[in-house]
Amino acid sequence: MCPTERQVFIEHLEHYAKESDYPGLDVFICTADPYKEPPIDVVNTALSVMAYDYPTEKLSVYVSDDGGSQLTLFAFMEAARFASHWLPYCKKNKIVERCPKAYFASNPSWFPETDQIKSMYERMRDGVENVVKRGSSSHDYIPDQREIEALSRWTDEFTPQNHPPVIQVLLERGKDKDITGHDMPNLVYISREKRMDSAHHFKAGALNVLLRVSATMTKAPVILTLDSDMYSNDPQTPLRVLCYLLDPSMDPKLGYVQFPQIFHGINKSDIYGGELRHVFQVQMSGMDGLAGPQHVGSGGFFRRKIFFGGPSETPEMNQDQLTSKSIRSREVLAMAHHVAGCNFENQTKWGTKMGFRYGSLVEDLYTSHQLQCEGWKSINCKPKRPAFLGNSPLNLHVLLNQTTRWSVGLLEIAFCKYSPIIYGVRSINLLSGLGFAYYAFWPVWSIPLTIYAFLSQLALLNSASIFPKVCISSMVL
Repeated sequence: MCPTERQVFIEHLEHYAKESDYPGLDVFICTADPYKEPPIDVVNTALSVMAYDYPTEKLSVYVSDDGGSQLTLFAFMEAARFASHWLPYCKKNKIVERCPKAYFASNPSWFPETDQIKSMYERMRDGVENVVKRGSSSHDYIPDQREIEALSRWTDEFTPQNHPPVIQVLLERGKDKDITGHDMPNLVYISREKRMDSAHHFKAGALNVLLRVSATMTKAPVILTLDSDMYSNDPQTPLRVLCYLLDPSMDPKLGYVQFPQIFHGINKSDIYGGELRHVFQVQMSGMDGLAGPQHVGSGGFFRRKIFFGGPSETPEMNQDQLTSKSIRSREVLAMAHHVAGCNFENQTKWGTKMGFRYGSLVEDLYTSHQLQCEGWKSINCKPKRPAFLGNSPLNLHVLLNQTTRWSVGLLEIAFCKYSPIIYGVRSINLLSGLGFAYYAFWPVWSIPLTIYAFLSQLALLNSASIFPKVCISSMVL
C-alpha cells in the first residue's frame, strides 16, 4: 500500500480548457427491480446528475432498466416533465443539494419558487408511488401520445426475462426546453432484449448495452457509472474529474477517476460497519499510490476508449467524433435497438476483451483488475464534500444477500485464470497484484477469523491455553 491524498482546484480549470472544449459526458444509471429499487429513488439519482454544473449540450443520461418494467419508464416520463422546472430552479438559486428528495428533507433555504417546486415534486412522487403500488400505469394520466405508445409495448407476453429491447428518448437536447427556454440534457430509457435461452451477464451485460447504445447516439468520450440509489451530492463533481483528465502533466495512461462510496443514514458510531470504510476509503487511498484503486461499481468516471484496448491500442477520441444526428431519428433508433439485442455479442469480444468483463458477479473489481493489467491506471478522488451519497443495506436479509453475491463473485475472480495473485502480480506489479488479491480472497478470511473467535472461548472454558508458556524453550525460537 502507498497511501495518497489528492486535491484539485476547480478555479484553475479555465486556464486549461473553455466550457466549449469540455468533453461530452454520458451518465449510466443501472436499476433492475422496481420493488427492491423504488423508481422514485432512481428518478432522484437521475435528476441530481441532470442538474450538474456542466454544459447541457455535452451531458446525456442513460437509464438501464434490467427489470424491463413499465413502472420505471412511467416514473421517468414524469421525471422528464418535472426536470423542466427543477433544473432551472437549481441553477438560478445555486442549489448545492440537487437531489430533490435530499434537498426537501434538509430544510432548505426559502426562495420565491420553493413552495411551488416542492408541491410539484410531491405530486410526482405520490403519482409514481401509487403506480408502483397498483403494479401498472394508467393511460388516463399520460398526456403525450408517444408515451402512451411506448407503454403499450408491455403486453401479456412481455416479462422481465423475455422481452424485446425498449428504447425511449424522453428528452433530447436542442428540442426539449425547460421553462426558461434553455436546452435540457438528453434523457434516454433503455431496457435491453432478454430471452430465456440467452445469457444476460447481469450488470456487466447491462453496462455493455449502455456502452453500445450511447455510442450510436452521443458517443461521449467520458462515462460515469452510477447505481440507482447513488445520487449526486456535489454539482461540480465533473469539473473535479476534468482537473485530472485535462491536466497535461497527468499520466496519459490514466483511464478512470474513482470516487469512494459514501452512505447516508448511518449512525455516527456505525457499530455494524455498514459504511465499509476500510474498503471504500482506507484501502482505496492505499491503492492510489500504486496503479490506482479498483472500480467499486458506482461513482467511476471512465474514458470511453479504455473499454476497447490498452493505452497503446486506442487513439484519443476527439470532439469531431461526436454524433450530430437526432437521437430520435429512425436511423439512430434502429441501430440502438440492434446493438441492444441479446444476440449482438455472439462471436464478438464483448465481455472478454471489450467493455465490462464477464466471468464474475463482482464485475466492477473484475473489470478494473483487467484494465490495470492492460496498462491503464486510475486515481482516487476523495473531496471533503462527498461526490455521491447512497443507501447502505437496511436489514439483515438484504445485507446477507449482498454479502453472498460479493463472496461468490470474489471467489470467481480468485480462482479464475486472471487471478490477481498470479496474473495480476505478473501484469501490473507486486503490490497492486497483492492489493487486488486481498479483495479476491476476502471471503476466505472468514475461516481463520471464525476459528479464532471460538478457539479462545473454548480454551477458556477448558482451562487450556492457546498460546505457549514463556518458560517453554520453544519461546526462545
